[in-house]
Amino acid sequence: MPKAASQLSHINTAGEAHMVDVSEKPQTARTARAAGSVRMKTQTLETILAGNAKKGDVLGTARLAGIMAAKRTHELIPLCHPLPLSKVSVDITENHALPGLDVTVTAKVSGQTGVEMEALTAASVACLTIYDMAKAIDPGMEILSLRLLEKTGGKSGPFLADEKGSAE
Repeated sequence: MPKAASQLSHINTAGEAHMVDVSEKPQTARTARAAGSVRMKTQTLETILAGNAKKGDVLGTARLAGIMAAKRTHELIPLCHPLPLSKVSVDITENHALPGLDVTVTAKVSGQTGVEMEALTAASVACLTIYDMAKAIDPGMEILSLRLLEKTGGKSGPFLADEKGSAE
């Protein structure tokens, strides 16, 4: 087995994928913020904001889908721990310069592992839901810039992305 593989946290000494044992880690307050955007035609944005999409309330449905996705991340991403989330908020704001919608998710937990994947999964599914709800009027929409904005708590310490999404 290559040396690099033995240093990976989710690979055991036999080179097999496994879930990391976090039982000895202390429980700490952890947060993560993630974001994504959906670029669309101006007319599509106006239709969504007016509440006139044929499938219904695009923003409300996307918010709910994001929250539900965060709660099910461990079922979607192999080797993620199920987490007792204490908060998931999904904020969707209009961005006329794009034009489109910006999605920002905050996830919180008091636990032994971080909530980055939950925040990223929620942002991704909220963006996908926006696409699904409006694809009949604008199949050319684009999902852009899914990224971690910030995290706190845990052994590795805080992370804050710059405007391009990389660490500052």
